[in-house]
Amino acid sequence: MGNETEVNDAQNIQEQPEKVAIPEQESGPYTPPGGDSQRSSSRQGEMNNTIAIISYLTLVGLVIAFVMNNEKKEAFARYHIRQSLGLNIASLALSIINVIPVLGWIVSIVGFFVLLYMWIVGLMNAINGKEKPVPILGKQFEEWFKSI
Repeated sequence: MGNETEVNDAQNIQEQPEKVAIPEQESGPYTPPGGDSQRSSSRQGEMNNTIAIISYLTLVGLVIAFVMNNEKKEAFARYHIRQSLGLNIASLALSIINVIPVLGWIVSIVGFFVLLYMWIVGLMNAINGKEKPVPILGKQFEEWFKSI
């Protein structure tokens, strides 16, 4: 009989799910100590990210991003503004080369696809919050526009 009760007790233990006490949460989101400063730095980071993304949206976006970052001079936004400025100048150079018949057209078409690739990589870096130079000319853009 003693073995039978031990087996039944073991089965009861296995069949019953373990209950874990969960503390009651207060109404509203949890704010850790110093949460307000974390929230404001998070907003600042989102603003820098937004400025960096806007800088890649055409020449008008570059001007808007430059004006938005003019007062704060945040490093992340400035970095992507410099990269975008370099891409816009390269685009202008390609449009000038496009005036040359045949050879200029070929260079311009190939250059357009290379520039499109560089623009996509730069935009993805801005979206992901990375400070990586665009391929091929990104390092030169850093040197040429370091005063901006």
